[in-house]
Amino acid sequence: MKENNENSWNDELKGRLKKRSQLEEYIELEAAQAAWFTQSEEKGDDILPFMTSRYYLETALAAGPDGRAAILRQIIPSAEEFVVKDYELSDPLGEAKYSPAPRLVHCYPDRALILVTDECAMFCRHCFRRSFTGGMKGALTDAELDPILEYFRCKPEISEVLLTGGDPLTLSDDRLKSIISRIKDVRPEMIIRLCTRMPVVLPSRITAQLVAMLGSYDGIWLVTHFNHPSEITIEAAGGIRAMRKAGVPVLNQTVLLRGVNDNLETLSSLFRRLLSKGVKPYYLFQGDLAAGTSHLRVPLEEALRLTAELKDLISGMAMPRFAVDLPGGGGKITLPSQHHQLEREGDFFTVKGLDNEQYRYPAN
Repeated sequence: MKENNENSWNDELKGRLKKRSQLEEYIELEAAQAAWFTQSEEKGDDILPFMTSRYYLETALAAGPDGRAAILRQIIPSAEEFVVKDYELSDPLGEAKYSPAPRLVHCYPDRALILVTDECAMFCRHCFRRSFTGGMKGALTDAELDPILEYFRCKPEISEVLLTGGDPLTLSDDRLKSIISRIKDVRPEMIIRLCTRMPVVLPSRITAQLVAMLGSYDGIWLVTHFNHPSEITIEAAGGIRAMRKAGVPVLNQTVLLRGVNDNLETLSSLFRRLLSKGVKPYYLFQGDLAAGTSHLRVPLEEALRLTAELKDLISGMAMPRFAVDLPGGGGKITLPSQHHQLEREGDFFTVKGLDNEQYRYPAN
C-alpha cells in the first residue's frame, strides 16, 4: 500500500487510456479488436466505451502468456460485442423493476444496493450494468441520497446495503465518508458492502487515508473482483493486507469467463491464492445475459460440470458458491439446488426463481 495522497491515485485515474491510438502504443490489435474501434465510431454513444488504467494494462503485459491473454480479453473490446442474441438484455438482472427510488435497487428482503456512481477505473468487457456504467450520470448527490435514507427508515428489514455502480472507490474519501456516515446515522447497525475492482485495476487507490477511514466504522466489508491469478500482484496484495489489518474483511466475486478462467487450473489457482491472502472466495458467477457478451459466457452445462469438478479439487474454504442471476429479475440462485431444479427444454433451461416464477436461461 502506498502512503500517497488523494492526488496521486486521482492522477492515475485521470490518465486512463480511452483511445485506440493510446492502446496501440502498447500492443498491436487483432482484427476483431481493430474492427470494434472502427465500428464503434458509427455506433455513437450506444455502446460501452473502451477505457482502462495503465496499471491494469501493464499488469497484463507483465504476466505470462495465459495471464496476458486473460487480462487483455477483459480490457480490449471485440467486434463480437456487436453480436446481440435475442435473449440478451440491456438490464439483464431486471433491476429497474426493483428500484423504489433513483439509484436504489431493493430485490432481496434483507439487502439493497445503491448505485453511487457510474464511473470506473476501467470498463470490463463483461460488464452486466453496461447500460448504466459510463453513462455520464455522475456521482450520487445528497438530493438523491435523501429519499434512499428515508426508504431505509421505513424498511427495518434491510440489514445490508451494497455500495456499487460503477465503482464506489472512484469517489473521493470525503464523499465516500459522507455517504457511509449518513447511512450509519440512520441505521447504525447497517452492514455496508463496498463492491470494488480498484484493488485489481488501480491498487494505488487503497491509500493509508482510505484504509483508516473505512476501518473507523463497524460493519464495513470490501468485496473485490479478481478473475485471474495474474491479477493478484504485489500491489494488489498489499492493498488487501492493509484493509485486513484495519479490520475490514475482504470477500471476492469472480465471473466465469470464456477464455479468461474457464478451466480447473486457473480457477483453483485463483481461489487458493486469494485464500492465502486472507480473501474469502465468495461467489463464482455465471456470466449474465448482458447484450453483446455471448462470446465471453461459458455455456451453463459446461459451467456446472466445471464447478462440480472444482469442488473435488479444492477445500471448502477456497470454494465459492456458484450462482446464476436469472434474467429479467428472477434473482440470484445458487446451483446445484434442490429448490431450483434445472429442466432442459431445447436450447434453454427453465428454473424457478426466488419469486417462484419460471425463468429461462440459454444452455449454450
